Amino acid sequence: EVQLQASGGGLVQAGGSLRLSCAASGFTSDDTVIGWFRQAPGKQREWVSCISSDGDTYYADSVKGRFTISSDNTKSTVYLQMNSLDPEDTAVYYCAADHRRLGKFFWRVASYYNYWGQGTLVTVSS
Repeated sequence: EVQLQASGGGLVQAGGSLRLSCAASGFTSDDTVIGWFRQAPGKQREWVSCISSDGDTYYADSVKGRFTISSDNTKSTVYLQMNSLDPEDTAVYYCAADHRRLGKFFWRVASYYNYWGQGTLVTVSS
């Protein structure tokens, strides 16, 4: 059974940093994609970033240059380092994962992922 455990959210002032973690377990193959999505109150869930098992990384324009996604394969954990946080970044952040079945275009789409973590709340105060 695939399980994802997201953690690291919290309250931070604007301009501050947080690092989210997503621990994955249960995959039968190493050929995976792990993504981060976020959902702010009253808004749709949006894609933030993703990383493939090859180490290819992709970012939404809204976070490019501020957020960095990385992976520690020995720990089966993906990190999202978030710097220069803005109140607009306030949201529940979810990690999602699946096998790499399709090309990278699809990795930005929430419906691509069959496995989701429980979400971790990030609040950025002004």
